[in-house]
Amino acid sequence: MTTTDRPVRGARPALPALDGLDWKAIGTALDRDGYARTGPLLDPAQCREMIDLFDRDEVFRSTVEMARLSFGEGRYRYFADPLPPLVQTLRTRLYPGVAGVANRWADALGEDGWPAEHAGLVERCAAAGQHRPTPLVLRYGPTGYNCLHQDVYGDLTFPLQLLIMLNTPDVDFTGGESVFVEQRPRQQSRPMVVRPGLGEGVVFPVRYRPKLGARGYHRVNMRHGVSAVHSGERHVLGIIFHNAR
Repeated sequence: MTTTDRPVRGARPALPALDGLDWKAIGTALDRDGYARTGPLLDPAQCREMIDLFDRDEVFRSTVEMARLSFGEGRYRYFADPLPPLVQTLRTRLYPGVAGVANRWADALGEDGWPAEHAGLVERCAAAGQHRPTPLVLRYGPTGYNCLHQDVYGDLTFPLQLLIMLNTPDVDFTGGESVFVEQRPRQQSRPMVVRPGLGEGVVFPVRYRPKLGARGYHRVNMRHGVSAVHSGERHVLGIIFHNAR
């Protein structure tokens, strides 16, 4: 049993919204727009639970002060293993849906496919020397932002990830939009701005997505970030499916 498959403390949380996800529609949105909104995945109490964890040092393996590394302005923390039950449940239950999209993309691009269950991905990560869990919580205060980037943590990179908004936009904070930039070959880059609501998820590529052109499918590079927060505090839960070296 790998470390990230160890039993987590506490009861498995109820997440009924996951049962109703339309992965065909999510895949269509990803193909068309480069991202897909899921609707609310967490209720307000579950969002508050995640925010309250942010100040508990024992829950996290690593903390990054973004300004010190010129990543932006804010702070994010990677959860330690074993993951909190809510985070572990999201990671394992969402994975089969995103794996279906990822395998369709891999087929289009002539790449190797992905395991159907998250435990299989964890095993592949371990074989590549990637053992550290990557789910994280991010906190931004006034003037906080995140530069455009990609969440690559080793040679093995699963192609999709998910963010979940933990605050209510225009109530708990203003500004702080999620920004995605598609770098199109021989064309100017295309920016996209998304404002998920409380508890809502957004699925998006880690590095690139396939796009159909005149000569078949090709890779379109994508990066993501966060625009400046004007007031209040913005918290986001990030679910990254591959582990870090």
